[in-house]
Amino acid sequence: MEDFMGLARARQSCRDFTESPVEHEKLACCVEAALLAPSGCNSQPWSFVVVEDQEKVKAIAPLTQALGNVFTSKAQAFIIVLEEHAVLNPKIRAIVDSQYFAKGDLGAAVLSICLEATSLGLGTCIIGIYDRAKICELTGLPKETRFGGLIAVGYPANDSIRTKARKTLEETTRFI
Repeated sequence: MEDFMGLARARQSCRDFTESPVEHEKLACCVEAALLAPSGCNSQPWSFVVVEDQEKVKAIAPLTQALGNVFTSKAQAFIIVLEEHAVLNPKIRAIVDSQYFAKGDLGAAVLSICLEATSLGLGTCIIGIYDRAKICELTGLPKETRFGGLIAVGYPANDSIRTKARKTLEETTRFI
């Protein structure tokens, strides 16, 4: 088994990709990792669209650059994590809305994709601002589709791991 802390430390937001194509098998492994993510009441409120067709990848990239994220022009794939209707048993549904766990579940799926990509030598960057309506149009998704995440994928142009600027354990955690 891999050292999880080493993998967590190696994962970073990649903003410089090479032009090397990403193998279909590696993209499939990333999604398989997401399928293993924890999910409240095992509701699994997700599905995935892996955009690997280079014409579509190149068409999506500008739709992610509203804040100047021009590095996405070098991404070799995008993984779209879709929020699906969560299926909860009636006893749970009587207490909480069907999507009660969905945001956390989708976050776990996105992180699983990014960690698996890192383990396979790929770089990822979770994109926060994008033109969802135009991406739906390009990919044939219904315009009301809810995204739980959009991830740029490619091989990192630089293998060095940046120092992470994170709050310390002492700043963020109380043990009681």
